[in-house]
Amino acid sequence: MEKQLKYKRILLKLSGEALAGEKKMGLDIPTITEICKSIKKCSDAGAQIGIVVGGGNYWRGRSSDTMDRVRADHIGMLATAMNALAVADVLEGLGCEVRVQTAIDMKQIAEPYIRQKTLRHFEKGRIVIFGCGTGSPFFSTDSAAALRAAEINADILLKATMVDGIYDKDPHKYADAVKYDTLSHHEILVHSLKVMDSAAAAMCSDNKTPILVFDLSRPDNIYDAVMGEKVGTVVS
Repeated sequence: MEKQLKYKRILLKLSGEALAGEKKMGLDIPTITEICKSIKKCSDAGAQIGIVVGGGNYWRGRSSDTMDRVRADHIGMLATAMNALAVADVLEGLGCEVRVQTAIDMKQIAEPYIRQKTLRHFEKGRIVIFGCGTGSPFFSTDSAAALRAAEINADILLKATMVDGIYDKDPHKYADAVKYDTLSHHEILVHSLKVMDSAAAAMCSDNKTPILVFDLSRPDNIYDAVMGEKVGTVVS
């Protein structure tokens, strides 16, 4: 029996670090290809897919103590645009129709973000990749993911991480860390769980956007998540 989509329209948040693979910096095309193969499976199954990419594989502006914060964030936005183009190229190589939209105008290489245009791309079966975060400094790409998820009326925000869900404390540091299967938005905010920054979590809570946090070390978790398989932690 053929699997059925659980989520028709998704917003997938990919960290920049995930695109670097074991190199930790820059782009690792074999790693990106495995991620994109899973995304293509979701698209082939009929899912409408928006993707927000981070830029941490190139630049982490918040780690700079000397640079002006606004300028540092602008550099980070440009890093996300490079990642968006790279992911688009790999997806197109796999046979997907893709559009890159950026929150900062760079019309020679990408479309400007226009919500109605995004929705039209979805209707035509295209994957849309959002670069440059929200287009404003002081907001993370997690906030951009929460914002775009609300704007496109996504059924769920899929946050692909290097951990297999949400824990009460960092499982990389504490052997007794306890994993949650389900949580409420309220619990995330009250207990300050490190799922995403507080602004992004609050935005998801305000707009009742479900979040699924899962491990990307197995790229097919993206497909399994969209199909409703039990992966990661669900926040609703």
